[in-house]
Amino acid sequence: MVDNRSPMQKTITLLVLMLLSHTVWSGPAIQSWNTANGARVLYVPAPDLPMVDVRVVFDAGSARDGDKPGLSQLTNALLTEGAGEWDADQIAQRMDSVGARMGSGARRDMAWVSLRSLTEEQAFSTSVTTLAGILNTPTFPAAALERNRKMMLAGLQREEQSPGSVAKKMFMRRVFGSHPYAIHSGGSKESLSAMTRDDVLAHYQRLYVAKNATISIVGALDRKQAEALVDRLTANMSAGAAASELPAVDVLKQALEQNSLFPSSQSHILLGQPGMKRGDPDYFALYVGNHILGGSGLVSLLSEEVREKRGLSYSVYSYFSPMRANGPFILGAQTKNQQAREALDVIRKTLMDYIQRGPTDKELLAAKQNITGGFPLSIASNGKIVEYISMIGFYRLPLDHLDTFVGKINALTKEQIRDAFRRRVHPEKFVTVVVGNGKD
Repeated sequence: MVDNRSPMQKTITLLVLMLLSHTVWSGPAIQSWNTANGARVLYVPAPDLPMVDVRVVFDAGSARDGDKPGLSQLTNALLTEGAGEWDADQIAQRMDSVGARMGSGARRDMAWVSLRSLTEEQAFSTSVTTLAGILNTPTFPAAALERNRKMMLAGLQREEQSPGSVAKKMFMRRVFGSHPYAIHSGGSKESLSAMTRDDVLAHYQRLYVAKNATISIVGALDRKQAEALVDRLTANMSAGAAASELPAVDVLKQALEQNSLFPSSQSHILLGQPGMKRGDPDYFALYVGNHILGGSGLVSLLSEEVREKRGLSYSVYSYFSPMRANGPFILGAQTKNQQAREALDVIRKTLMDYIQRGPTDKELLAAKQNITGGFPLSIASNGKIVEYISMIGFYRLPLDHLDTFVGKINALTKEQIRDAFRRRVHPEKFVTVVVGNGKD
């Protein structure tokens, strides 16, 4: 298409684009305080809809399982199986009767319970009272424990039939060794079979306490109403103590490659190392750099080299998973068994070339536009905002993290990204796992 604009019109357009690229983007204003018994609270008023989202997060993920893998996930699953005088059906009926929705889950760093409710008086009172009961007076019924134990054991059996799951567990064990992050959150057959109600109760009493909790609220409540809500949730919660600091993750000292035979037509490839933690000084440089490398889907460098040019894999990717300590940096792909070695070689070469040269001006500009252009949409709902501020509170990030996110992305240079990758990413010491039906 021919551009018939005059030189002056082109200049004006360029200036407008430059101004827009430097526009200061403002995130939601976060208010924060601590309760009398030590819980940290983050609150964002959102008066447009008569709803409230609440997310209560505890430092009670699988990194706290110790010698009982699966304990955090089992404990969290049992919270909604009974509380006070209510059984699981009554809890569900109470929530359904007022149109409220509850969720829960556990990962390596954290466990949480969430609530979405209307702010209409009856709905709000019923749902908050129910949430308070679940948090403060869970009963951990024996029948529910056995049912959830069987479900988790069945989940382990399904994972054994999945080469992707086998590869991921193998990779995490090799990368993290004796660190708690090596623990599989779904547990093991031995640990789940031996787990007792006393184990669950002890885990709950130690970690589901106020000083180990972050409570996030987004919705149509004023500050006074938000404080009253938090008081209702924590009034009967034990103060307890915050979980101890996790140990630092050891750097890898040498390369390790493990090939595991598996009856599948596809080989699953994972390679990587410990990456970075939340609040890491290199976070933005590594995040944007990885977006270019393998985090931007079909337009990434890995996709171009592995998928488009050679047709070795439909999906190839890379990502950092920052956690309280250094989480994993992973590159991965699926490919036909007979192509596994070639795909692995191309992935390694693409990474090493990228570390040496860093991103080009064009690649960096495209990454910045993609990330910053989509960022406002990523926090365009109350549910998304409450997850973001929960992350900010749990990992003790600055309260202006969302306000400064776009500016820090736009300020990055290709030299900063190249420097960060050269210092932090070491392919010569990678753990490499290949699970498939190729040659061992």
